[in-house]
Parts: sequence; C-alpha cells; structure tokens
Amino acid sequence: MGKNLKMKMARVEQGLSQEELAQRIGVTRQTIGLIENGKYNPSLQLCLSICWQLKRSLDELFWEEEDVSD
Repeated sequence: MGKNLKMKMARVEQGLSQEELAQRIGVTRQTIGLIENGKYNPSLQLCLSICWQLKRSLDELFWEEEDVSD
C-alpha cells in the first residue's frame, strides 16, 4: 500500500488539517497521518466516514489501480 496522496489532496482542498478531519470523524490525528502515509489500512466504515467528510467517493480516494504490466 502506497501513500494516499488522493486523500491528502482532497483534505487540503477542503481546507482541513489532519486534526480537523480527525475530530470530524472521531479518530486521532495520528490515524489520519498513518492513512495518508500508507501505514494503516482503515476499515470500510472509516473509509466511508472520510469520503463523506471530504465529499469524495470510495473510488476517488481509496481505489488503487492494479499494475498489470508483464
């Protein structure tokens, strides 16, 4: 799992700090940082909460294209 730059960009576009997003969805700032850095795999419910706050779909924030090059 790589860094989640899509989530970070969406958060910044909404004008939210990691702390503000964390407070809105009921997690710690560290959790948001770990997700953005690709060091924590959030539950589906947490992903949905993040999507709702950032006004993005699951696909927009969390879908990773599979590398199918041979």
